[in-house]
Amino acid sequence: MKRRDFLKQSTFASGMFFVPQFLKAFEHNTNSIFSNKKVVIIQLKGGNDGLNTVVPFNNDIYYQQRNNIALKQADLFKISDEVGLHTSLQPLQKLYDKGFLSIINNVGYPNPNLSHFRATDIWQTASDSNEFLQNGWVGRYLDFIKGNPYTAIEVDESLSLMMKGKTQNGLAITDSKMFYNSMKAPFFNNVVSNYNDAHLSEHNLGYLYNTMIDAKSSAKHIYEKTKTKNSSAEYPKNLFGKQLKNISQFINSGLETQVYYAGLSGFDTHANQTNTQARLLNLYAETMEVFINDLQKNNTFDDVLILTFSEFGRRVKQNESKGTDHGTANNVFLMGKNLKNQGLYNSLPNLANLDKNGNLKYEIDFREIYATILDKWLKVDDTAILNKSFSKLGFI
Repeated sequence: MKRRDFLKQSTFASGMFFVPQFLKAFEHNTNSIFSNKKVVIIQLKGGNDGLNTVVPFNNDIYYQQRNNIALKQADLFKISDEVGLHTSLQPLQKLYDKGFLSIINNVGYPNPNLSHFRATDIWQTASDSNEFLQNGWVGRYLDFIKGNPYTAIEVDESLSLMMKGKTQNGLAITDSKMFYNSMKAPFFNNVVSNYNDAHLSEHNLGYLYNTMIDAKSSAKHIYEKTKTKNSSAEYPKNLFGKQLKNISQFINSGLETQVYYAGLSGFDTHANQTNTQARLLNLYAETMEVFINDLQKNNTFDDVLILTFSEFGRRVKQNESKGTDHGTANNVFLMGKNLKNQGLYNSLPNLANLDKNGNLKYEIDFREIYATILDKWLKVDDTAILNKSFSKLGFI
């Protein structure tokens, strides 16, 4: 059996990572210089309604188009004379007041796609809307720097396209202890102990032995690095809270990971949007408050930049089910201690100038945000990673 065919059919039972991607992560030697700068990427999955998140409470068009779901001033906390944030985001107010939050409005790309799956792929790969890439922008970052396999970690059971490169992948890990214990299972120990068999090492399975040894070594490193730094912070008792608690443990322990990825699902609010969005935004805000306070307590927040995006926004006009349908441009949240433009980075969308489908027009290409992070924060060649040049923004 060819090595490629063997790997395609291989699978681990641990449920912590998707093996072909995991194995590929160890295919190349690692020799990059570690940087303390870290990026935490959070996706609000399903298409969060940005217009009911960052609200133009003095805009008559907003209330005309959303007579049932528009938020009144009492449902907001104001950040300017014209703009308020959804009251469920109240836990972020202290962070906002400290200058730790920058809101970029009207983020999108030309010829937007309104399919969840395709729009997510576009955001994850940084492709044009008519371009289909098999690797993600973070994966290409890993290719470029030739980092350790754990330079990028997705806190999930499987690896997203964003984290897959041409020659290097990130890791999908839900729990460092479980990851480590799985590598101590008898099967893996047998693999390692048989590796000295010269005949087997020359066989196609020799490649698998090499990857198992590297996997075992990395699992031990991650576990040993993080086991002494358990967080005492009280995170919300849900999946998103667990994801952010794991990321804080990784960061506060000094693990040499530069990119983390997590997600909060449920934002596809076609019907009865008001209560669903309020609950999810509150879950997001409460968790982010605990997360950032946790990092500050451990003196690690200075080197962390947090990016929150959703694959698209919602249509301006509400539908007949008291919800909103798939839209286009949206707002992006950036959090960090070193933001140059705190608060509203740019103007809110022009509700009087929509596209022919009644959707918001984008002003800032999302890849300009990626380019800025790569160039100004991670200090790498953004053009080489994004496959073309994009303007840089001034948020860092």
